[in-house]
Amino acid sequence: MPKVTQEYMDARRAQILDAARRCFLRDGFHSTSMQDLFAESGLSAGAVYRHFASKNEMITAIVEENMRDVLAMVNAVAGDRPGGSIGALVADVLDIVKSKSAEQDVAGLAVLAWSESLRNPLLARQFEDLMTRMGLAFTEVIREHQRNGSLTREVSAEAIAATFLCILPGYLLRLAMGDSEALGAVPDALRAMWPDAQTS
Repeated sequence: MPKVTQEYMDARRAQILDAARRCFLRDGFHSTSMQDLFAESGLSAGAVYRHFASKNEMITAIVEENMRDVLAMVNAVAGDRPGGSIGALVADVLDIVKSKSAEQDVAGLAVLAWSESLRNPLLARQFEDLMTRMGLAFTEVIREHQRNGSLTREVSAEAIAATFLCILPGYLLRLAMGDSEALGAVPDALRAMWPDAQTS
């Protein structure tokens, strides 16, 4: 029997999650059955269960992937422009989120996942953990801006990070509701409200 490579396993896992995203966005979490997922993925029940024991595991995996993507965006933008303003950093993250949402409807999945976390304790814990990690990453970025004098030290880095993280869910909700055009000026507004220290 030929050996199954990790690359093959990863491709199958991605195939299953892509199918799950399509089903969840089309029918919602609760109206999607495992049979729907088998049919959408084009794989047998055994092949799907080899990767995920349940629909909830798929939901959790998708949420984790989405949150990791957003966290990576924050870190990448901060790393690419360490001297840039915090407004520009948040604006750049929103630009990337909008672009990815147009490709994969990240916004729609995020809203579905937040709603599900209200009734799913396991998902709620996963979500809280991921949000905490995002908050810690953002706090480090804020502290760097406080050290270089581009942000006030009168408010804690944690409080500023929490404030900026409140912007993202609202932006995602509006994207999910189809308000993409109305949000076009939001990134520029953030850049204007929190400009570089030398231009403020």
